[in-house]
Amino acid sequence: MPVDTPTPIKRALISVSDKTGLADFGRFLAGQGVEILSTGGSAKALAEAGVAVVEVAAHTGFPEIMGGRVKTLHPKIHGGILARRDDEGHLAAMQEHAIAGIDMVVSNLYPFEATLASGADYDTCVENIDIGGPAMVRASAKNHDFVTIITDPADYGAVEAEMSANGGAVSATLRRRLAKTAFSHTAAYDAMIAGWLAKEQGETFPDRLTLAGRKTQELRYGENPHQQAAAYAAGPARPGVVSATQLQGKELSYNNLNDTNAAFELVAEFEAPTVAIIKHANPCGVASRDSLSAAYAEALACDPVSAFGGIIAVNRSLDAATAEEVAKLFAEVVIAPEVDEAAKAVLASKKNLRVLVTGALPDPSEPGMVTMPLAGGFLAQSRDNGRLDPAALKVVTKRQPSERELTDMIFAFRVAKHVKSNAIVYVRDGATVGVGAGQMSRVDSSRIAAWKAREAAPEGQTPKTEGSVVASDAFFPFADGLLAAVEAGATAVIQPGGSMRDEEVIAAADEAGLAMVFTGMRHFRH
Repeated sequence: MPVDTPTPIKRALISVSDKTGLADFGRFLAGQGVEILSTGGSAKALAEAGVAVVEVAAHTGFPEIMGGRVKTLHPKIHGGILARRDDEGHLAAMQEHAIAGIDMVVSNLYPFEATLASGADYDTCVENIDIGGPAMVRASAKNHDFVTIITDPADYGAVEAEMSANGGAVSATLRRRLAKTAFSHTAAYDAMIAGWLAKEQGETFPDRLTLAGRKTQELRYGENPHQQAAAYAAGPARPGVVSATQLQGKELSYNNLNDTNAAFELVAEFEAPTVAIIKHANPCGVASRDSLSAAYAEALACDPVSAFGGIIAVNRSLDAATAEEVAKLFAEVVIAPEVDEAAKAVLASKKNLRVLVTGALPDPSEPGMVTMPLAGGFLAQSRDNGRLDPAALKVVTKRQPSERELTDMIFAFRVAKHVKSNAIVYVRDGATVGVGAGQMSRVDSSRIAAWKAREAAPEGQTPKTEGSVVASDAFFPFADGLLAAVEAGATAVIQPGGSMRDEEVIAAADEAGLAMVFTGMRHFRH
């Protein structure tokens, strides 16, 4: 039966790499009359803070060996941690072998993640794989009926509060919570090492794939109010919604985070000042101009109706001029690498608008892994970091594209990469003028995008699809999708190619006087 009573802390072992709050916590334990065992840098930091410590080597009677690789791996340490205080056999063994009980272990592990992120060589990374630490943490967490295990400095306060209230003891409820945290800590640590070793051996998809994340936010609900949800940080650091600082506004929702991520990844594709407006993870307007304010105006013009309540992403520091225009629209989120002080002042009047600052843009070419759930498992694939090489484009029609058409086609294909399939994107002069997304038929996506362009055109004016180019995320299986683009006024087409009917589609393009290029790369996004 689990032990449900508070357990007093008489002896603690402290060995941490993260020394945040350590001096204060050590002084608190000492003030509670707790004997402190420690090692290396932790012992030095505690001593410098005026806390009396007993070196582990003095406690075990055995010196650290092998350059510190073996110091806590000793029966007097693990026996003191693992012994059940309600088991007569365990107590007899402790007495026979002069093993003193250890009631608290404070340990977080060698900084393997930071070592890896620093670009250290293979041998240095191996040396930063902790062995004694995980062994102590797991032993303490297993024996949480009698041992309090702390792996996160954020938990020092809760332990101090309980010890102060309970005469130096920690409740069973807190011990169990800390044990769960400890096993999560070691699981994530092992997953990181396994992932690194797999990568070192050239394995993108190892036989066992373990995903580990750190919760950054408990969300009110998921896609719908009856679903629970939380946000997690995982994998190598990447500028974006997970690492962003929220300057103002309401709490972010699940859908906010998903849509904002889509928006920010899209604008990162472009070098010129670019604005993307996203709704339900699909762009309803994207534009590049010499200034953000001009780009915003063109992005909004693509589909101003859908933009209402959308997400706005920019790839430059948000300035006051752009913020003034953004403030005129009801939007859910604005995300930017930076927001200047004048823009902050403008947006402060929109108290419910969430404003996120990331400090940098994500690298579109960076490798990574994405997953999708399946019943009983999940799919895993590399991130779509494919980017067009303009020199590799193949002109397949009799007419060559003009320089303007080619520039717009590359822009359109970059946007299409971020539109749900089947994706059709019309672009003119560096701005989307019609977007068709998520249809079962590619011809329907073509027609929807053209219809939206007509709806967005001021009364009496020609839709901007006249003289535009069109991008398709995958090949046209029939000529009808291409002919729908012709009807909308497109003059040039960019598509992956590869259909059994390519020749039929090329012939239709030639007959219509279009220029068409094949990319050899598709961008399905389901």
